[in-house]
Amino acid sequence: MTSSSEAQVRVPAEIWVMVVAAFVIAVGYGLIAPVLPRFAESFDVSVTAATIVVSIFAVFRLLFAPAGGALIDKLGERPVYISGVLIVALSTLAVATANSYWQLIIYRGLGGIGSVMFTVSAASLIVRLAPPKIRGRVSSYYGGAFLIGNVIGPLLGGLLAEIAIWVPFVAYGVALIMAAAVVGVFLSGASLRRDPATPALPVMTVPEALRDSAFRSALGSSFANGWTNFGVRVSILPLFAATIATQTWVAGAALTAFAVGNASILLFAGRITDRIGRRRPIIVGLLVAGSLTAVLGLADSIWLLITLCALAGLGSGILNPAQQATVADIVGPERAAGKVIATFMMLSDFGAIVGPILVGLIVDTAGYSLGFALSGLMMIAAAIGWLPARETAPVGRDTGR
Repeated sequence: MTSSSEAQVRVPAEIWVMVVAAFVIAVGYGLIAPVLPRFAESFDVSVTAATIVVSIFAVFRLLFAPAGGALIDKLGERPVYISGVLIVALSTLAVATANSYWQLIIYRGLGGIGSVMFTVSAASLIVRLAPPKIRGRVSSYYGGAFLIGNVIGPLLGGLLAEIAIWVPFVAYGVALIMAAAVVGVFLSGASLRRDPATPALPVMTVPEALRDSAFRSALGSSFANGWTNFGVRVSILPLFAATIATQTWVAGAALTAFAVGNASILLFAGRITDRIGRRRPIIVGLLVAGSLTAVLGLADSIWLLITLCALAGLGSGILNPAQQATVADIVGPERAAGKVIATFMMLSDFGAIVGPILVGLIVDTAGYSLGFALSGLMMIAAAIGWLPARETAPVGRDTGR
């Protein structure tokens, strides 16, 4: 049940605007996820070249993240958010018109620049707008909107691709323009301005944040989460599923099971995070997701694979709201901290890029079992890294550094 103090704290209307925009963006992203590699292959390139089209988006996100954080500190979250969404919209519409593989690479890479602008801006807005006592719940709402959209989007994308392979890209571009309009119209710039009576505080720097034990631990868990759940799970799991069963639906079912497990516990995890603090849910989430990922390579049946993925999804669902709330606690609503938030996200993107490459090499030489075991151990190591970290939540009692 919700405590009386928590129930008295209402979710600001601006947060619901961000949640709706997140859902629209996630549905749009899901539209192109199943067709982008196929679109690349239509230019008669190798499988490796086709996968580069997918990874170039993350590479550009990683490279531009520091500049995106600096823009937020200078211009504010709202204009950078809207600009970022529109950049991705235009680049995606351009992808639909690509006449060569290299045009496709360029357009998709430019989309990565816009993506990091609006994702870091969104995280900064959540920090600024979410009341401290319900930051976990707010994080679960926002993450849940993305998750549900990512489940619905691929189903719609597959149907739209039956019309023509470029149709999902046009639909995604239109969805992004709608999201930018929602934020532009309903997210008041006045509500984001600092109270003139309140003295301006200096921008939080990355070295300053690194002096906080919780931020250092958050960087470690962000990297491990990006490596395992955003990188290896998406890139390596479908290949492993094909070794268990030849049916093409098995890989999709395994990924869906992870998403369902994640979504089923998000709201509960958000409330628990606000009730007992951030540190314990983060450690539990990392241990659950890590241990189940570590044994994933031992699965020898369809249903065991799906079950392990669903349970690992529960661990991820426990982890994410608490981890995001921790960063919000560290930054606080009073100070600009675009570079700090961008650094946190960069570690996840970096893990998502290098994880599949290194695990792919391990799989080629030693098999899937060792590859998944290493990925699971990354998350368990990140959990150990949280043991000396301070509790950042307002309800926490451990205030040591």
